[in-house]
Amino acid sequence: MDKLQTAATVLIVPGLREHVAEHWQTLLQAKLAKVRSVPPLDTDKLDCGARVRAIQHELEQIDGPVILVAHSAGVLMVAHWAAQFSRPIKGALLAAPPDLDAVWPANYPSSETLSREGWDPLPQGPLPFRSIVAGSTNDHLASFSAVSRMAENWGAELLDLGDVGHLNPAAGFGHWAQAEALILRLDQ
Repeated sequence: MDKLQTAATVLIVPGLREHVAEHWQTLLQAKLAKVRSVPPLDTDKLDCGARVRAIQHELEQIDGPVILVAHSAGVLMVAHWAAQFSRPIKGALLAAPPDLDAVWPANYPSSETLSREGWDPLPQGPLPFRSIVAGSTNDHLASFSAVSRMAENWGAELLDLGDVGHLNPAAGFGHWAQAEALILRLDQ
């Protein structure tokens, strides 16, 4: 299989469930020629600061341009990273960000837990790099209007994906071909 060639190295930033074999990010990683991924945390899995430091650690291993590809809580991690660190980023694909103000299903962390672990408040200022926020109209973790506000606050392009749930295997997404096209657009 030919690998998708990009000028920039793609850094995959998974969400709280980290690396799931059938997830579009995991499948995408296997298709890219220049790619790294933020590894799973051994401890403190909900600690936002630890996750932000893990992003920074991976970025320190990459020479040259970088495109960030984040999903779910990984998007929030990128926003926190950008508020704390400085490094040129060529672009970011930020898919299905969750809304910290929403009531999430019982199998997810509570807003109180996330706040205690440093996720809240979410940085609201413009991101210092080109970004595409891809949101769903029927995501159980964020309304499309909440995703729209995040994109506007971050100065990002908003992409309406339609009814794709949380854009994960539970919503029927393994391979997400559109991600490849969006990465190539950011890589130009």
